[in-house]
Amino acid sequence: MAEFDYGEVVSALRGAGCVFAEEEADILIESASSPAELTPLLERRIAGEPLEYIVGWVLFCGRRVTVEPGVFVPRRRTEFLVECAAALHPSVLLDLCCGSGAVGLSVGGVTELHAADIDDASVDCARRNLDAMGATVHRGDLFDALPPELRGRFDAVVVNAPYVPTSDIELMPREARDYEPRTALDGGADGAGIHRRVAAGAGQWLHSGGHLLIETSAALSDSTLDAVLEAGFTGQVRESEMFDAVVVIGSTGGS
Repeated sequence: MAEFDYGEVVSALRGAGCVFAEEEADILIESASSPAELTPLLERRIAGEPLEYIVGWVLFCGRRVTVEPGVFVPRRRTEFLVECAAALHPSVLLDLCCGSGAVGLSVGGVTELHAADIDDASVDCARRNLDAMGATVHRGDLFDALPPELRGRFDAVVVNAPYVPTSDIELMPREARDYEPRTALDGGADGAGIHRRVAAGAGQWLHSGGHLLIETSAALSDSTLDAVLEAGFTGQVRESEMFDAVVVIGSTGGS
């Protein structure tokens, strides 16, 4: 059997503009049982398809999370959202705009997990990732996805909603703008449109002393914080230089 030519794989990936060519080569070679099987995988990556769609998983918070074409690929920066949520030790958690379910999957110590997304492919993918945890995944538009008996029950709601301004989507890397669903990227005219909707509706689903955590960007942090404050929460902005990430945390009254 012919051997993989590691140098050629790396060179092809680097020529296609892959910044982490060596790491991607390792993953592609691991995913192929032979050079013949590697060739179409490499061709798909060179054409711009996200690596995660090609191999079917992404490494997130130290574990492999299943992702499929049509489902938003969780970024490393979102690990900071997980870190912020885990520090609050929620027992009953809602992962809203869940995509693959990676955030809810990664917050430890949760005894009851719910996740929700409007997108059919995301809901199906999240169920595959979360079924082993006994989580319930709901389909629908934001809080409309949830049954009314869940009102007032959540310790925390974590949200990685779309926050790219509509006009900026065409400036994103090709693998995002051409392959990932626009509904997972487009945050409206200024990027904070969905954040406002989430903040306006979250209060009735959190119990007294609960928390709303929204991933945002440095450019949008003021807009996201304003949305949280206008909805009646106290709010703070948390930033991580290591993750290059920003999270706005809204808190309800109570202990």
